[in-house]
Amino acid sequence: MPAAKPRFREILESDIEAIADLLTRGFVHRSRDYWMFGLRRQSVRALPGDAPRFGYLMENDGKPVGCLLLIYSTRMIEGAATICCNVSSWYVDPEFRNYAALFASMTQKRKDVTYFNITPAAPTWPILEAQGFRAYCRGLCFSLPFLSRQGRGMRVEAVTPDTTSMPGLSDDELAMLKRHAGYGCLSLVCRTAQETVPFVFFPLRKRRGIIPLPALQLGFCREISDFVRCAGAIGRYLLWRGQPIAILDANGPIAGLVGIYSEARGRKYFRGPQRPRLGDLADTELAIFGM
Repeated sequence: MPAAKPRFREILESDIEAIADLLTRGFVHRSRDYWMFGLRRQSVRALPGDAPRFGYLMENDGKPVGCLLLIYSTRMIEGAATICCNVSSWYVDPEFRNYAALFASMTQKRKDVTYFNITPAAPTWPILEAQGFRAYCRGLCFSLPFLSRQGRGMRVEAVTPDTTSMPGLSDDELAMLKRHAGYGCLSLVCRTAQETVPFVFFPLRKRRGIIPLPALQLGFCREISDFVRCAGAIGRYLLWRGQPIAILDANGPIAGLVGIYSEARGRKYFRGPQRPRLGDLADTELAIFGM
């Protein structure tokens, strides 16, 4: 055990080079460029009041020995504006692991914030549950939306960072779609004469052994039912662009979609006043850092 107790403090912009080094050491499958790219995006995001921009670090003799990245945002849940925090990448050097649980608890103690973890490794599930987190998503649906009969008569349009207006969307929704298009995500609307329905899809990096065909992760929809009723139109749009599979957060098979439900991966946890919605992963690590 270290001779002196390490110090916990907020990560400052001047720390991000050292934080990138620490995370590269801790997550050997991620490059340093990956971390710097995401941290630079975090450095310019709009934040709720009093929220840390990057998260917190554990420091010993002036050097980071642990960090917890936190991504704060404000979102509507059940009609209420809710401060949310995506508990992202967490790493502590081995010789300081005795302080890891204390570090995590000290940096996630706001009662007004809904904390959620969307990429927990299976060995950490019991730890999260011991910390009071509850699963709100237990798996993934791997769907083939182009086979759906839903969505006839709908028109699908892309939103880019340069889109200036989109009738039927609120200013906040249009800004969110444009922001995610700037992150490299696919932002779409499905339109009829009566309505405009927004969606964001995250591109998947190539991962061996998970899925053999090109796929996108649904990153945002107002409700999963919106995706189901627009599935055919969206599926055909994606199929023409070489993306036949759409992956959705789910707690079981989704009626109206052709696909397979699996609990082998995709579990997500939350703690706090509001249960997150399935299908709302906007402004999380999956968008800001990439999948």
